[in-house]
Amino acid sequence: MIPVTKPFLPPKEEVFQLLEGVWERKWLTNNGPLLNEYEIRLKEKLKLNHLLVTNNGTIALQIAIKALGLSGEVITTPFSYVATTSSLVWENCKPIFVDIDKNTFNIDPEKIESAITPKTSAILATHCFGNPCDIDAIKLIADKHDLKIIYDASHCFGTQYKGKSVLEFGDISTLSMHATKLIHCVEGGAVVTKDPDLLKKMAYMRNFGHDGPESFAGVGINGKNSEFHAAAGLAVLKYSDTILESRKNQKEYYDKALVNLDVQTQLDTKDSSPNYSYYPAVFSNEERALGAVKQLNLNEIYPRRYFHPLLSSLNYVDVKNQLPIANKIAKSILCLPMYYGLSKVEQDFISRILLRSKNYGV
Repeated sequence: MIPVTKPFLPPKEEVFQLLEGVWERKWLTNNGPLLNEYEIRLKEKLKLNHLLVTNNGTIALQIAIKALGLSGEVITTPFSYVATTSSLVWENCKPIFVDIDKNTFNIDPEKIESAITPKTSAILATHCFGNPCDIDAIKLIADKHDLKIIYDASHCFGTQYKGKSVLEFGDISTLSMHATKLIHCVEGGAVVTKDPDLLKKMAYMRNFGHDGPESFAGVGINGKNSEFHAAAGLAVLKYSDTILESRKNQKEYYDKALVNLDVQTQLDTKDSSPNYSYYPAVFSNEERALGAVKQLNLNEIYPRRYFHPLLSSLNYVDVKNQLPIANKIAKSILCLPMYYGLSKVEQDFISRILLRSKNYGV
């Protein structure tokens, strides 16, 4: 069986060696030494000044929304994982969806300004599949209308924009380190900001608002991660360069193998270095995409229709804007298998099935 992704697992001995200290210290959570080391190593690897590890990427988004005091309407993308929208609704904000760019699959800045109202407090944009948004255009709009910016950078470990980590941009960026991500700690996330005061506020929020054992700086939540997750994260992080290089090679191999397949692939954003978290292929219509899924499944290959259905179809949102591009892409997209250890033989197998399938009807 070839799934859409598999988690990278380091040699178990390397994780066990780190866990020996946990048994000696009996310090399992509450910002232990491994967690602190993990934060330091992440900052070093990504060349960031500030970063806080959380227990998952969804909590990271919720903390970001709460820390910025967002309310009312937040302009966002319909083409992302459900957490991008559910976090807004959970924090009593109203998501306002605008359409995406047909080439990069990210929120289209040209559609943002017309959606701004007196109730708009922020823009929450996703760097889709690890490909940066049009960051400069979004910043110009946000500055003009005095809006906050959160980037859902869940897919973006190692992604760069204009030679810097993409996590440096926006008021806050959030990262996921879930097992399905390129670099993971089994379950985890992070919040990133250049504002030290905002970082301090989120550090309190991550730990119930504690400002000492018997005092509280404000409302908080349990957003901490454990020493076990930090041990896994440290062990995986050692291999990050190898994992990223592997993903780039796999992407380039698919590009060559599928050059004669009638699909659209994602266009890299100008001045960016994506990490190729996924290999999205957009077919000419939904019938062809579903036909391709059928042929692949018959051979125990399981792509995913990321992101289908659109977030605008959720039963707890109210949608007014037309989203023709996002609708078309969501219906006809397949993300092909990509993970560390996927061989060229397997990529050839996948590619041959797609190229030989002349009739994609279901």
